Amino acid sequence: MEYLWGVLIDAKYKFIRVHAVTDASVHDSQMFAHVLDIDNESDEIWADSAYASAKREEVLGILGYKSHIHERGYRKHPLSEAQKEANREKSKTRVRVEHVFGDWVMRMGGKLVRYIGMEWVRAHQGLKVLTYNLNRYVSLQKQVVKVCSRSVP
Repeated sequence: MEYLWGVLIDAKYKFIRVHAVTDASVHDSQMFAHVLDIDNESDEIWADSAYASAKREEVLGILGYKSHIHERGYRKHPLSEAQKEANREKSKTRVRVEHVFGDWVMRMGGKLVRYIGMEWVRAHQGLKVLTYNLNRYVSLQKQVVKVCSRSVP
């Protein structure tokens, strides 16, 4: 069984705040509502062009979010240079999210899961999220210790 999962990642500290798993028959864009966290302190949304739609932009505006969703080009309607530049600027923040996936691939055996049953897949992904967040916490604590030890005379 193939699956799809969506995540909400804190752009500043790179913690995974919310994750959701579904079977692969669900399109990426359908995961958006499952990982949107109304308790999040930030009002900014960063996402790739799979999530771009006029309706979504309207709903995010009504909910008070500032959208940084990448714009998408279409056949016979390619992106303008201004849109391409705007996407490049958005990518500077989105790259922090991609580091999480890189960590999964390099340190946790990739994103491939071989289980029968969605419960097993959800459990596996939940443990990966927990493990990643604990590793990230330890990494941040080491950085704090390093900075503090340098500042002590």
